[in-house]
Amino acid sequence: MRGVAVTRVAAIDCGTNSLRLLIADVDARTGTLVDLDREMRIVRLGQGVDRTRRFADDALERTFAVCREYAARIAASGVDGHAIERVRFVATSASRDVSNRDVFVDGVRAALGIDPEVITGDEEAALSFAGATRELLDVPGIGSPYLVVDIGGGSTEFVVGTSSVEAARSVDVGCVRLTERHLTDDPATAAQIAAARADIVAAVELAAQTVPLAAAASLVGLAGSVTTVAALALGLDEYDPARIHLSRISAAQVHGISERLLAMTRAERAALPVMHPGRVDVIGAGALVLDTIVQCVGAGEVVVSEHDILDGIAFSIA
Repeated sequence: MRGVAVTRVAAIDCGTNSLRLLIADVDARTGTLVDLDREMRIVRLGQGVDRTRRFADDALERTFAVCREYAARIAASGVDGHAIERVRFVATSASRDVSNRDVFVDGVRAALGIDPEVITGDEEAALSFAGATRELLDVPGIGSPYLVVDIGGGSTEFVVGTSSVEAARSVDVGCVRLTERHLTDDPATAAQIAAARADIVAAVELAAQTVPLAAAASLVGLAGSVTTVAALALGLDEYDPARIHLSRISAAQVHGISERLLAMTRAERAALPVMHPGRVDVIGAGALVLDTIVQCVGAGEVVVSEHDILDGIAFSIA
């Protein structure tokens, strides 16, 4: 039963590649969150943004269509007689880079009745950290401080902390950005992979200027690229969030899967049973980002979390 401290919220995370919704009951006293509805759509809002610095018209239309769908789900979410008390829409990397942001803001407002918040990289990092680490203190064998790495479509966030953020940096390497910039052949050539890896290494070095990467006891990986690599490492026949969440994938497994994905054709990747259709084009770059980070920081494994910025947004509302 809902107590007086429980707040029903709707959190929306709009990234470069995906648009995700979480409707949940959050108990501010216990710090617990109960999912009522969790959904993801691949809209590829950041299509071409690295090159054009503007949202493409068709990318905006895909995004607005899903916003209208989410508005209907939010309106219908008053189960047990309890309605949504607050909605928060957070937009991340691609939305920071564009010249036609006003078109995006107007379209989201028309669909959902609220303005999207285009947050900074530091704000994105803090929300990701809060969503990912809230439960880790109670998990044996996962030591702190944590290095939380959130690999998105346009950017990757590096965050170090224990109970709160101690240092954070957002860098402009993500699975969509690197695919469009470098991995254009099918499969990518060795030269293209080397160029992408060089960008990632430079980004890790940039993050290390302000974030003590080597001080972390555990590397925690977030978002779809990481969870897909985990699903492949676990040999799943279908995507299973319960088995993926808090799984621990060795550095050797990450490296092997990254090399395997990069050597595949698009058709071969699409045939993998755990592969979401919207990740087929960009998973090679996402796995390469994860593999390069693991190597750069010298981590022996990655702790994989299904809880991320979406959960952080929900907690921030309550």
